[in-house]
Amino acid sequence: ELDFTYFNAVYTVENALAKVKDEKGMKRVEKFLKEDICPDCHGTRLSAAARAPKLLGISLDEACSMTLAQLVTWVQRVPKSLPEAMRPMAERICEAFTGTAKRLLDLGLGYLTLDRSAATLSTGERQRMQLARAVRNRTTGVLYVLDEPSIGLHPSNIVGLTGVMHDLVADGNSVILVDHDTQILQEADWLVEMGPEAGAGGGHVIAQGTIAEIEANPASQIGPFLAGKAAAKRKSCAQKQELFADGTIHLATASIHTVKPLEIDIPKGRLTVVTGVSGSGKTTMVLESLVPALAAAIDGKALPEHICAINAEGIEHVKLIDATPIGINVRSTVATYAGIHDDLRKLYAKLPDAKAHEYKAGAFSYNTGSLRCQGCDGTGVVSLDVQFLPDVDIPCPDCRGSRYAKAAYDIRLTNEAGEGASLPELMAMDVNTALEFCKNMKGISQKLNVLRQLGLGYLTLGEETPGLSGGEAQRLKLASEIGRTQHDSVFVFDEPSIGLHPLDVQVLLEVFQALLDNGATVVVIEHDLDVIRNADYVLDMGPGGGDAGGRLVACGTPTEIKANANSITGRFL
Repeated sequence: ELDFTYFNAVYTVENALAKVKDEKGMKRVEKFLKEDICPDCHGTRLSAAARAPKLLGISLDEACSMTLAQLVTWVQRVPKSLPEAMRPMAERICEAFTGTAKRLLDLGLGYLTLDRSAATLSTGERQRMQLARAVRNRTTGVLYVLDEPSIGLHPSNIVGLTGVMHDLVADGNSVILVDHDTQILQEADWLVEMGPEAGAGGGHVIAQGTIAEIEANPASQIGPFLAGKAAAKRKSCAQKQELFADGTIHLATASIHTVKPLEIDIPKGRLTVVTGVSGSGKTTMVLESLVPALAAAIDGKALPEHICAINAEGIEHVKLIDATPIGINVRSTVATYAGIHDDLRKLYAKLPDAKAHEYKAGAFSYNTGSLRCQGCDGTGVVSLDVQFLPDVDIPCPDCRGSRYAKAAYDIRLTNEAGEGASLPELMAMDVNTALEFCKNMKGISQKLNVLRQLGLGYLTLGEETPGLSGGEAQRLKLASEIGRTQHDSVFVFDEPSIGLHPLDVQVLLEVFQALLDNGATVVVIEHDLDVIRNADYVLDMGPGGGDAGGRLVACGTPTEIKANANSITGRFL
């Protein structure tokens, strides 16, 4: 017989929630919680009493749901609507609001509503909000360090960003900027250039000075781009009359979010760039309309509600190459993701020493193999439980982060040049070094060569994929696609130039060309002017952000966009 109290699931979760003391505990409970809009305030966060007073017929919660651009116009009308005695006070309050709002508008954030949750902002939006706050606070003697604030910004928004930098400096602050965007760099008083390569080949100051000095410095790699001497065109663009020779992808949509009803044509087998100011609806149009519509058409499923029509004859695959991390597990590495690790394990298992110890290919796996480090179970790191603080991960003291036991170092592979390396040593090499070592090992060298082609030669084979930057993750996802015939495929890239040096952008353009050579259709959401100049076809969204955008303001070749008076992008081209 059993006699005990059985708690139901709801009570168990509530009890666990009441006892949560740290982030780890919260993560455990979070899985069983669901958030919904509050039925009392309907998501406004304000009580009925706070929602009651009205100005010009609008309550506070309605004002907060307006975009910043709409709100500025409304605020300017407020003082005149009040009794005479209240006007001086109202004018001062409205003046303070307008001053702060102007900075946010200059930074291209006019499409945001005031009640927008900060957690839903992109990294670039959050950075610009912090910048506007810094200017409003009128600090002096502060050192501001900005890490790639140009990420996701259209050239017109960068103008506002540089204005904010100059304001901070004028107030007596110092600004250090880590960035690649030549438009921002042109504004610098002093430039420090690191290099000459990425990874182990970098880490040196190769040039420093004023913009004029950097442009004249032969050691500088960014100098030719600042001086406008670097070749902007890296691929041959299709002539206007040949653009749609291989066929057309036609998309018709009803309105969704801030994007108005659209009808667009995308040429098959070409590089199409979708551009426009921040918040103009590029992502909505491509990732929420084009990609789901193509996926539904390919699978023979019902089209999403807002899609009126999609015509994509001959398209069998749509592949979204975005910046989401590859895997969430430290066990996923560059070598395992690119399929190189499996080939290496088989190669090591064929060696006489491995056969003598009866090591099969499975033994060389650091996930389940007998040669994995027992101290960290093949992860290369151990987690330390520090009381009252988050857990700390440190390299495993037994294997020093190599993931392998000492016995794995005894099995050595010798290449044609007579050089020897164990599997842990090979995994510690970067792609370029490993390619040199494995140049006569056909299958492995082919895969390594693709990684080098993608501009990833500086990554080590054992590097964890969740830790890669967005741009690196995007290019690694392409590793298995390069070299295949792709006539029936559409590749969609979401801002692949993020965080890339102009020289890396040229590598990216060569990657696009490799896909186009194999017949693929490439659609890219992008702000980078060099990528736009190399497009076969450009779709320019706008004219503004939020409700002021969501329309196709111009489409055509880069030359046509440049000549189009309606296109903001055209002015910068």
